[in-house]
Amino acid sequence: MKKTLVIGSSVCDVIIRLHRIPQVSRDENIIHQELSIGGCAYNVAHILDNMHCPYDLFSPVGQGIYGDFVRKHFKEKKIPIMIESQQKNGCCYCLVDDSGERTFICEHGAEYFYQASWFDQLDANNYQQVYVCGLEIEEDHDEVIIQFLASHPHLTIYFAPGPRINAIERKRLMKLLYLHPIVHLNQQEIFEFTKQNDLSIACASLYQITQAPIIVTLGKDGCYYYDEKTSFHTPSIKTTVVDTIGAGDSHIGTIIACRSQDMNWPDCLIKANQIASLVVSQKGSTL
Repeated sequence: MKKTLVIGSSVCDVIIRLHRIPQVSRDENIIHQELSIGGCAYNVAHILDNMHCPYDLFSPVGQGIYGDFVRKHFKEKKIPIMIESQQKNGCCYCLVDDSGERTFICEHGAEYFYQASWFDQLDANNYQQVYVCGLEIEEDHDEVIIQFLASHPHLTIYFAPGPRINAIERKRLMKLLYLHPIVHLNQQEIFEFTKQNDLSIACASLYQITQAPIIVTLGKDGCYYYDEKTSFHTPSIKTTVVDTIGAGDSHIGTIIACRSQDMNWPDCLIKANQIASLVVSQKGSTL
């Protein structure tokens, strides 16, 4: 089994629990606050590690208190630091209300900015698939990530742009979508991107661009798979939601792991729903 290349952020999550997100000009007391390792790429790599799938976490680690936090965690978990950046790390403030839903406020730092020379250390022949998050593409003004992907068409690309999909410069986004990535979105995200309000029509619209499978997460209603030949719905696993931090990352991470083990799509999505339900039933983004 070849490795998966995981491109993206590893950050310090500042998790703030409160009863409700305050309205403008109002106050709200914090119930609890804690620091936790997170970041979309880190969360995906964590799932791959748990499922014994070989991977490389290609994630910049920078300077400052948040860079030191990430570096210390990597050392404790024996995760190789493949990229040392001289830029300061940012952080992610994760607001979690009584419903368990999360709202992110992000300070982008070293973890989101890639340099072309960093990719010289990679032998793309060692990998069969690659994960990319939308935040890195949003900040990839020189398109070094896209250039790497375009130079290695044998790689199966998994792209999880998240709610920032419409913040990515359109021309840059289309360059990536034309590389035929397997796109992973939630229902609100795909509706906003395609400007459709019917799920099958929205998926068909996006498929016309990517010509690759599309997975749409539906929260408590499971997830939906679409390609030109087939589509199906996979129900969720009933659980008590504590917080939704990392739910999407764990879902796509499980899919990548299962596909690397040649599992069929229906079984992949059943497993992904199971793992995501475990993640949302506990505090934090990782199991």
